[in-house]
Parts: sequence; structure tokens; C-alpha cells
Amino acid sequence: MTLLPERLEPGSGHALGATWDGMGVTFALFSEHASRVVLCLFDRDGRREIARRDLPEHSDGVWHGYLPGAGPGLAYGYRVHGPWEPKAGHRFNPNKLLLDPYAKALAGTLRYGEALHGHRADGAMDRRDSAALMPKAVVTTFAEPDGAPPPPRTAWRDTVIYEAHLRGLTITHQAVPEAHRGRFAGLAHPAVIGHLQRIGVTAVELLPVQAFADEPFLVRRKLTNYWGYNTLGFFAPHCRYLASGEAEEMRAAIRALHAAGIEVILDVVYNHTAEGDEDGPTLSFRGIDQASYYRLRADDPRRMVNDTGTGNTLNLSHPRVVQMVMDSLRHWVTVYGVDGFRFDLATVLGREAGGFDVGAGFFDALRQDPVLARAKLIAEPWDIGHGGYQLGRHPSGFAEWNDRFRDTVRCFWRGDEGLRPAMAARLAGSADLFDHSGRRAWASVNYVASHDGFTLRDTVSYERRHNEANGEEGRDGHPDNHSRNWGAEGDTADPAILETRHRVARALLATVFLAHGTPMLAMGDEAWRSQGGNNNAYCQDNATSWFDWTLAASAEGEAMTRFVARLAALRRAHPVLRSDRFLHGAHVGGGITDLAWYAADGTVLAHDRWHDHGDRAFAMQLAGPSGAGIEVLRVLMNPSPQPATFALAGAFRLLLDTAAPDVPEADVADRLVVPAHALVLLARREGSA
Repeated sequence: MTLLPERLEPGSGHALGATWDGMGVTFALFSEHASRVVLCLFDRDGRREIARRDLPEHSDGVWHGYLPGAGPGLAYGYRVHGPWEPKAGHRFNPNKLLLDPYAKALAGTLRYGEALHGHRADGAMDRRDSAALMPKAVVTTFAEPDGAPPPPRTAWRDTVIYEAHLRGLTITHQAVPEAHRGRFAGLAHPAVIGHLQRIGVTAVELLPVQAFADEPFLVRRKLTNYWGYNTLGFFAPHCRYLASGEAEEMRAAIRALHAAGIEVILDVVYNHTAEGDEDGPTLSFRGIDQASYYRLRADDPRRMVNDTGTGNTLNLSHPRVVQMVMDSLRHWVTVYGVDGFRFDLATVLGREAGGFDVGAGFFDALRQDPVLARAKLIAEPWDIGHGGYQLGRHPSGFAEWNDRFRDTVRCFWRGDEGLRPAMAARLAGSADLFDHSGRRAWASVNYVASHDGFTLRDTVSYERRHNEANGEEGRDGHPDNHSRNWGAEGDTADPAILETRHRVARALLATVFLAHGTPMLAMGDEAWRSQGGNNNAYCQDNATSWFDWTLAASAEGEAMTRFVARLAALRRAHPVLRSDRFLHGAHVGGGITDLAWYAADGTVLAHDRWHDHGDRAFAMQLAGPSGAGIEVLRVLMNPSPQPATFALAGAFRLLLDTAAPDVPEADVADRLVVPAHALVLLARREGSA
């Protein structure tokens, strides 16, 4: 573009962002309280400003204009004029270049400097220009991919989720070309996909891949925001995750996973942004229209509501903010082929004036949207605001991370007493939490480890957090991890301790795969990955957080990987383990019920025995139609330090013993000794259903 018109044409404000029509670009920005919006145009790499033009029209809160002759590759930003009235919640400062909230690609990276701040220490407007420190939005266009395989559309009841960090998953994988490691191109490598298929994964849940920024305090400590929960742009992939620099790389990776039968779920952060609290930098929303985009304190609009613990909270009560989030979600589905979303701090998204509301505007918009109707939706059902813990209370259609499953299962297998009732509830799909409003058992996402907290290996190796490397004197991260080290803190060569750790870890994993609900495995747990006791490795972009693929090839790693693959195969082979209906002891034929609970002596657990703190062993029996008969599965659990003898009252086939994971299937009858810290899975077939 060599010649720019002196004025933009009015264009249309219907589609927000920058829209190319083949002959020019329409720019549209929502700002209800602005008095003027200036479009700043830059050269292709975003370093040199080449022109400024006012957006000429303002309708329904949207500023818009059309630039003939402009096209893809043009870099731009905004300067927004309006009142500087912090007491009223307005912080307009045209000295600050602002990123378009709808930017679909970025040129350059954010560099922290004092000029990013909208005000000085005395509260007056800061008049330094921030353009040199800011990334710029880039006009893009996306062609429809040719020959893309159809998405797998795996039923929830058949879903096995693998939570992974895009960079951490492949950064050490020797089979992946070096330039592709830690990038979307690496995720698509056949060796990586083959590993996921081997362990039965049907969906990869990626930690945030939307454009994000490091917090200033991390930059000062020479650390980075490795996890990515600090969003800068809701429509653009993070630049560092693209080896080619082109968004097509992400689309190609998703197509490769789809061809292998694996869905892609994005962990998305629509609860806050990278601008921090009222003293944070002015990067986008704060300077565009803070009073619309953010929740401000009613008693003091200078201050921001902080229900997220990050300094700010997006205002999902505002229709234009809801529109932005909905537009973003549809963008990832229609342009990239994403199959679902995990909503970080999802309670924030349902906050209205009176608190969390299952009928909040965002939830209503999401549930009726035809594009998103088939997407998998997962809530992290808490935030730090008043009434922020909402497990089991999100709308039907959502699955939810079930931290009660994690904590109960960890405590049960470390040997805590009195947990049989709670453990039974978690095994049965947490019906006490989810069996209402037509919800199904898959709504409970069952896990014992995730990115946030101890890894599986660390759960059985550490009793306290070891987060000193984070630079917060070990105070960050949750202090109570429901873990046990079994005799030594951290690494040890003691064979007895190691044997116990492996045995308990296998029991934990087996519980995840055999419980009703949706199983989720954390990256590297199948290869015995450790973070050295760091339970909050959000800023550790190094060996602490990366998947060390030499572990997968080690004897320990291969054994655990083989065990996880076996668990996934068992879950696939036995439909009763994947029932999406809650079971409540209904008869399925031959005097057999779909769910029953037994003491070790073979008797049905009576009410008074459930709470016998001295007796921790018990069994769950599941039954359901299989062919012309009934399949009966019995799960025997012994968390005690001594073997327990279970009466069986009949013949069974032993399918799995977590104390001896490589022992082949065998017939057993009448009685079976279950070793200490072990779970056993048995099966048999009955007559006609």
C-alpha cells in the first residue's frame, strides 16, 4: 500500500476487528465512552508508523471506518481519546498505543517499560508514547482448508483427556525436528501422536495457546509465564508456538490430530487479561474503555474487582464483552477446527450483580449458539470471589473439573480413615454433585493430577511443596496436597519405598480410569514425570516443567506407560465402565443391580458399616447388559498397609492387579487376597439380561 486516502470511508460496524473484503479493510472497535478513535498504521513488521487516520463513524458504541486498498499483512493499533477520570473508572490516554481486542495475529512482542503505564506515581496521566513497546495487530484472512478430515466428535462417555502444555510436551522429544519442538508443528509429529494413541487418549487439552504476556514481576525475576494464564489477545495464537510464524501451522496440527481420532480442547482464559490491576500497564482494554470491559468496585471505581487473584476481572455482564468472548470461541472452532474449551475460573463467567448465576447471560448465549452447540465445554468451577466455589452447579452441557475427586482419591490411597462413603461417591460419578438438571455422569472430570499441583509421581514422593525456584520464598502454591512420601522426602534409592510409591501411583491411576465420569491424565504422568516437588511451576519454562522423553524410554517410564495403556484398553473394552448414566442400584436382571457395594467379607455394606474407621477396604460392583447376558465387574480396593482377603461368592476373571500390573489375566474363585495399597478388577458374565 503506497498511497493512503486522507480520510477513511464510513464502512460498517457490524463485524468487530479488521475485516478484509478483497478490496479494502473495515476496522471496527467497540468503545462506549470514547470521544475519538485513531487508527495507527505500521509497516509489515510493526516497527515504523506510516499513517494515522480517524475512524469516521460511531454507531451503537462501535467506531468504524473502511480503508480502500488495504489488505492482509497490514499492521495496526489504536489510540483512543476520552475522559481521564479514574474516579469514574475512565483511563483514556491517547499516548498509549492499544492492541485491537479482535487482533487475529500479532507483529512483534510486548516489551515492558515505564511508558506502558497510563499514569504516573502521582496519579496524573502519563504522556510518554508506548508504541515502540507494543505488539501490533495484523490484518489476516483465512482460506478454508482443503481436504480436512472430519472432527472425531468422540462421545463424552468415550472421552479420555490428556492435559498438556504445548511447549513442554515436545521440547525434549528427539524424534521431533529441533525447529518444531515446543511448537504446533511438534504436536503434529507422528511420534507424538503415536504416543497419545498408545495410551488411549481421545482428546488433548492444551494449556493456554491464545496470545499471552509475562507479568512484570516475573520479568524482573528473569522468569516467564510458562503456563500462559495471562491473555493479551483472545483471537490470536501465541507467536512462540508457531515455528513457521503462520497460523496455518496450528490448523495443520489440529487436522493431523483429527486424522488420528484425537480431539483438541483449548484451555481459555476469559476471566481476566494481562493488564493487571489499576496500577498495571495500559495495553488494550484499559485504554479502549475500562468501565465497559472490566468490573470496577461500585464504592470506588478507581479500583478493579479482583475475583481472579490476578488484579482484574472481565465484565461478562456487559453484552459487548459477552459478544467478544462468543466471537472468539466461534473463531477457534470455525477457523482452526478446535473441538472444545476448558474455561479457566469459569465461575467468573457466570457472575452477575448478585453473584454466580447458572442463568447468567454468557451461559445462555453459549448454550444456544449453533456453532458451539457440539463443542465440548469444561468448567474450572471456582474463583476466589465471594461464593466462588461452584462445583456441580454449572449449567447442563458442561463438564467440570472435580477437585473433590482428586482430593478424596489421594487421601483414600494414602491411608486416611473414614473415607469409604466419600470414595464411593467419587467412584459413582459424584452423583451427589452432578445428578440433577438432566446432567450425565461424564460431567465429572476425574483426575488425581493436573498442571496445577503435584504430578502423580510427586504426590507419592513429597509431603510438602518445594517452590523456592519461583522466587516467592516457597509461599506460593497450595500448602496441603493430600500427598505422602512413604518414608523419604523426594528421590530415594530405597527399594521398599519405591515399590510402595509405584503401587500407590498405579492404584491412583486405576481409580481415575475405572470411576464413572471423564478420566483426565496430566502430561507425563504416564512416564513417571517429576517436578521436584514444585506444585506451582507456572513460571518454570525449563526441565522442571518439560516432559523429559528419556523418562518414557526408561524402565520405570515404560512400565507406567504400558500400565496406562492397559487401563485405557480396559475402559474401552467394558462399556459398564463408560456409562454416562448415574447408577443407583437398579435391577438389571437375575437379581443383579447396576451398582452395589461390598465389604471385604462379601456382605453388602450396611449403613452402620460405611463409617467403620478401622475398616478401609471395600468393593464396588458394576453390572450392565453385554450381548445376550450381563457383565459384572467388581473393583476391590485395599488402601491399608496389610493385605486384605476378599470373599467373592463365585468365580471371576482377574483383569487387573495394580500390585502386579504385568501379571496376565487369570480365573479366581471364592476368595482373593488383595495386597497392600492395591486395587484389583474382576469380571464375570451372568445369564440373560
